[in-house]
Amino acid sequence: MIKNLILDFGDIFINLDKPATAKAMQKFGFTSITPELDILFKDYEKGLVTSNEFLNATGQLFPKASKKELTDAWNAILLDFPDYRLEFLEGLKESKEFRLFLLSNTNDIHIEFVKKQMGANKYERFKNCFEVFYLSYEMKMRKPDAEIFEFVLKANNLVAQETLFVDDTKENTDTASLLGIKTWNLKVGEEDITALKSKL
Repeated sequence: MIKNLILDFGDIFINLDKPATAKAMQKFGFTSITPELDILFKDYEKGLVTSNEFLNATGQLFPKASKKELTDAWNAILLDFPDYRLEFLEGLKESKEFRLFLLSNTNDIHIEFVKKQMGANKYERFKNCFEVFYLSYEMKMRKPDAEIFEFVLKANNLVAQETLFVDDTKENTDTASLLGIKTWNLKVGEEDITALKSKL
């Protein structure tokens, strides 16, 4: 029986346009993610570099882009957060059927943008639905590393077999499955978090 839900943020609640950042950066000379960029992006999601250090590092790689242009391109991935999903989540919280946890790979620039885009009230409503609001850059860990799932289970005394993890990235749900956590690898565009009950 599922007692706990660990939920991702991007493309589960907030809609994303995943290719948008790469497209926006093409005019500054971006062609593909190099090993150097991959390490930088992951370190930034782990909070191992500050936003300023991140923008300085990307600025050195793409000197034609200003800090504002880099920031705007970085945030281009973030779209809207439909009200119906927030209302569904608030209903879940009110039902008290499950303990609710957010677990998101994200970074300071994205979260600050989301707060402004959603507005303080809506963002707080969202945050208040969860017992704990886990953001990778604050935890110094990121999915799909097993340590982040082990930490959430241990810190909250969760039994893996009583926990469902919902994420749109198969790599992340695969790691969770190996730890005994039940998973739903949500297919974006075909499925929606509001169909959760059919997955339990």
